[in-house]
Amino acid sequence: MEERDIMEVDVLFVGGGVACLSGALHLMNLVKEHNKKVGASGEGKKLDELMVAILEKGAYVGAHAISGAVMDPGPLRELIPDFLEKDAPIEAEVKKDEVYFLTEKGQFKFPMVPPPLNNHGNYVISLARLTEWLGQQVEESGVDIFPGFAGTEILYDGDRVIGVRTGDKGIGPDGNKKSNYEPGIDLHAKITVFGEGSRGSLTKTLIRKFSLDQGRNPSNYVVGVKEVWEIPEGRIEPGDVIHTMGYPHNGKTYGGSFIYGMSDNRVSIGLMTGLDYEDPYLDPHRQFQKFKLHPFISSLLEGGSIVQYGANTAPVGGYFSIPQLVVDGGLIVGDSGNLFISQKIKGVHVAMKSGMLAAEAIFHALMSEDFSASKLQSYQDSLFESQVGKELYRSRNFHQAFQGGLWSGMIKGGMQYFLGGKILKERLPSEPDHSSLKKVSEIYGTTQPSDEQKGIIKFDGKLTFDKETDVYYSG
Repeated sequence: MEERDIMEVDVLFVGGGVACLSGALHLMNLVKEHNKKVGASGEGKKLDELMVAILEKGAYVGAHAISGAVMDPGPLRELIPDFLEKDAPIEAEVKKDEVYFLTEKGQFKFPMVPPPLNNHGNYVISLARLTEWLGQQVEESGVDIFPGFAGTEILYDGDRVIGVRTGDKGIGPDGNKKSNYEPGIDLHAKITVFGEGSRGSLTKTLIRKFSLDQGRNPSNYVVGVKEVWEIPEGRIEPGDVIHTMGYPHNGKTYGGSFIYGMSDNRVSIGLMTGLDYEDPYLDPHRQFQKFKLHPFISSLLEGGSIVQYGANTAPVGGYFSIPQLVVDGGLIVGDSGNLFISQKIKGVHVAMKSGMLAAEAIFHALMSEDFSASKLQSYQDSLFESQVGKELYRSRNFHQAFQGGLWSGMIKGGMQYFLGGKILKERLPSEPDHSSLKKVSEIYGTTQPSDEQKGIIKFDGKLTFDKETDVYYSG
């Protein structure tokens, strides 16, 4: 067996997103406060020389975060009460909410904003910038961050998680070792926190190994395709938030758009497409480009220029898709645990709070030197009892409501909001995304549909872009 370097840490966070960053910082704050009390009273034991590390696959913290989001500031204010005084990169406080239904050429403004989309008191942020800033606060607290290292394998001692192995370097395209080959490092930890984001590779293997999703609804996802544009002054104000539904999606495709006014005449615009779509030819990237051709959107972007591009998935399966979040020696936080409120299109504050509650469970585990699942279970219990847990429960049937299509979904979605999440039944069933996919002939009546039928468009390189060009702007 190949020899590998081993690095011992007390707590290892896998992923440099807001969930792990918040968890690491809160843990260090708890330890600092505890040690201060012990020093003052002379009673108890200190947690001295605690080694906490974060593994981040990106070149730097924030490298894989996508700009443009609306954040409920509650957990951030709890974590860092003076975050504004510390120059947290907030783009703007939300000033206005609007919701539109788009037809192919026109639009209808909702007379009132649905309560879940009311963002009064929330902030428009650049998630990339906020994550980078939060990473700086974490490093200042004494946490070691290792950027540029991806976890590729979970390490076990029997059924107990004991850490993560990083990827080998210097492997050729053919899979053979090159002259600069370096084996990955084994990071051993008393507790490992998995916060890789949506569809995290290690988290999926962990869930599979221990059947953590047994008895739960299947995970469902949307893919969000997003661009940040710099546009002429006066088109949109910082803090303006617009959501749309309808075009370019048909009535059977789950999804919608968001438009967030940012500072410096920038706007974040994106389209979410449910991965439970029926049409094999549907392309979420192409759908987004078609979306920009709508007169309502093109008039906003005309004369502007693209600044950044990104795409990622978000878990929308809801409360009943959340797996068991603890195992011996390990916890799951943030999007990795399907902790996302699809009704509000929000996951940042949920991820932060989950990381903080995980930190509290970890602190007590370190104090008792008990790293078992039964000890760490307090994390999952406190999460579901918290405000974000109540939000998750209240929207527990939201995505399922739309699995019959847009129109019935709007009715059922409204019902479940006013009925506290219940629609006829306490728990609506859900199907895996892939089960919705139909054959080409079922959609088009032929196996050879035309480009027009498939919705193929020509990209002009000014308003619409092919994937290769967009990827160039992804950094």
